[in-house]
Amino acid sequence: MSTPLLGSALPVVAAPMAGGPMNTRLAGAAISAGAFPFLAGGYKTPEALAGEIAEVRGLGAPFGVNLFVPAADPVDEAAFRAYAAELAPEAAAYGLTPDTVPVRDDDHWGEKIALLVADPVPVVSLTFGLPGPADIRALQRAGSRVVASVTTPDEAARAAALGVDGLVVQGAGAGGHSATFDPAADPADIPVAELIRRVRARVDLPIIGAGGVQGPRDVRELLDAGAVAVAVGTLLLRTDEAGTSPTHRAALADPAATETVLTRAFTGRPARALRNGFIDRHPHAPTAYPAVHHLTRQLRQAAGAAGDADRLHLWAGVGWRAAPTGPAADVLRALAGDAA
Repeated sequence: MSTPLLGSALPVVAAPMAGGPMNTRLAGAAISAGAFPFLAGGYKTPEALAGEIAEVRGLGAPFGVNLFVPAADPVDEAAFRAYAAELAPEAAAYGLTPDTVPVRDDDHWGEKIALLVADPVPVVSLTFGLPGPADIRALQRAGSRVVASVTTPDEAARAAALGVDGLVVQGAGAGGHSATFDPAADPADIPVAELIRRVRARVDLPIIGAGGVQGPRDVRELLDAGAVAVAVGTLLLRTDEAGTSPTHRAALADPAATETVLTRAFTGRPARALRNGFIDRHPHAPTAYPAVHHLTRQLRQAAGAAGDADRLHLWAGVGWRAAPTGPAADVLRALAGDAA
């Protein structure tokens, strides 16, 4: 019996963790378990994404690709310059100088849509908002089901009005970036099961639940709330196949880590991470994605290479302490439990 919307044997999704953790090895491990993986299209060139699609397609099982919808909001350049100046001492520790001119880009949006229209995948998920209806229709005409990530019933209604095929309903406890359409707003701290029920009361679309999953009991709860599948990310970060950096892996296992918090300090968009010094020193980063992402990128790369967890974006959901080591397929099968 396959999972509605996705077609996978298990109602469990390996989330599209951009920036390295999701790779073709992790996608392959998810497929071997009967779960559904989303490749992370964010931050990749179209050529790199095409190569990953070809590799995973060769495994002969359903999978998806996640794309970042380009930001449309203008950047407050004065606030950006002030933040660049604030970060100068952090950058100086690695011989870097922050660029005071904000970088704007659309993450190769047009080229990636063209790629997925020409070489369609079973499912395309969208994060950070909604594109124009023409892009959604083009993907659907090519044969893909289109899934929008939402954080409120209102966002779900807007996505449904554009004709998407399903929703990822993300709770505030999710690790990494919030999918909120409004990057100036923090996601409401509502239990994911309750958020799913509220969304189902507004729209009649298949739902993938996500955010803060710590084990099989949480998976069962979200399925019982009406989700057709449950996405997990943080619980895969320490698995054998994940592309998580050594510094990030070590931080997730460090008993000194006490909590996760929402921050804009690294990218200018709300994201949940293990609390560290960088977050505490920069609580008032401007809402300016992807400009702040580009501003801090070299610093984060240097910190990661140096094992400097104090200046690194340690994305993690509220269930990070439950993240196990070992083969990802074993983790995903265990999460499915009696839902398999």
